[in-house]
Amino acid sequence: MPKMKPHTTTGKRIRVTGSGKLMREQAGKRHLMEVKASRVSRRMSGLAEVAKSELKRMKKLLGR
Repeated sequence: MPKMKPHTTTGKRIRVTGSGKLMREQAGKRHLMEVKASRVSRRMSGLAEVAKSELKRMKKLLGR
C-alpha cells in the first residue's frame, strides 16, 4: 500500500486551528501596496477562513 503524502505547499499556506477550521492568508497583499488605500491593506491583514466550497479539496490536499 502506498504512503499517504500530503501536499507540501498547501501545508505551508493553510493552517488548521484547534477546532479544525482551515485558515488562510488574505490575497492581494504582496505587491502594488502603494496604490492601495491603508483601509484596504488593514482589511487584508490577518487570517480568513477557507471558503466552504473549497473545504473538501483542501482537506484532501492536507491529508485530513
